[in-house]
This record gives sequence, structure tokens and C-alpha cells, in this order.
Amino acid sequence: MNSIIGTYECKVDAKGRLMIPSALKKQLAGSLQDGFVLKRSVFQPCLELYPMTEWSLMMQKINKLNRFVKKNNDFIRRFTAGVKVVEVDDLGRLLIPKDLVAFGKISKDIVLSSAVNIVEIWDKDLYEKSIAGDDIDFADLAEDVMGNINDDDNGIS
Repeated sequence: MNSIIGTYECKVDAKGRLMIPSALKKQLAGSLQDGFVLKRSVFQPCLELYPMTEWSLMMQKINKLNRFVKKNNDFIRRFTAGVKVVEVDDLGRLLIPKDLVAFGKISKDIVLSSAVNIVEIWDKDLYEKSIAGDDIDFADLAEDVMGNINDDDNGIS
């Protein structure tokens, strides 16, 4: 799958359903029939929506872990805790299960944010706090994460 682009604000109804914005739905069109996996984020108080093809790639990596190493077994259990297979219905809605609504502290207003090959689902207030970055110097973070990448033969990134 190509990378997903965009940040979208929408609402969740009382049953935990959200209408996938049309621009995002177009990007996910190839995945709508196969379905998605919805899970808790490892690092943030949000949910992660994996197109089934991306989830399969992730599971190929996870399946290479030796389950006789306790640390690996513990990781697999925690990583897959609360994982749900979800589908977009004929009206373009996605149902977020109640346990995942509770984990993500999702209220009425949410943000769907692209994260390369998956979509993060955030409560709007928590998303705004996370990108405000009061606790992170983004310039330093960018340098630490991307500063040593040099993919071009000419030495210019």
C-alpha cells in the first residue's frame, strides 16, 4: 500500500460509529473489501487502524519472534491485546468497539491522522495535546531520527 495522507476531523456517534471522510475513504478504497484491524497504540493514547494487508505484513514480522523467549511472548500478548477485526459498512461507517473507545478516551470529536501506512484514531483534545509538543523539541527529534539518513549516492539527502 502507498502511504496514507491527511488529517481529518469527524465525530463519533453514541454507538461508537464514525463516518470515514470521503478523501480518506478514496485512499483506503483498495482495502475496504478486505477489512481492517483496529488496536491500541503502543506509545500513545490512541487507536491504530491497519488495512488488512498492512496487518498481515506486521504479523509476518511478529511471527518470526521466538515464542520460547519470555520477553517476546510478553510483547506479543501486549501488542495484540484488544485487537479487533473491523469493517467499513455500506454507508462508510466504522464501528469502534467499546473497550477501544475507553482505551482511547474517545469522546464525540475525533481526529483521523495518517501515520504512513496506518491511520491513528484520536480523541480530538488528546490529539491537539500530542501535537502541541510541549514536552518535545521537534527540531531535535527530527535531527535524531532523520539526521543520519543519507539515501543518495551523492551524499545529499
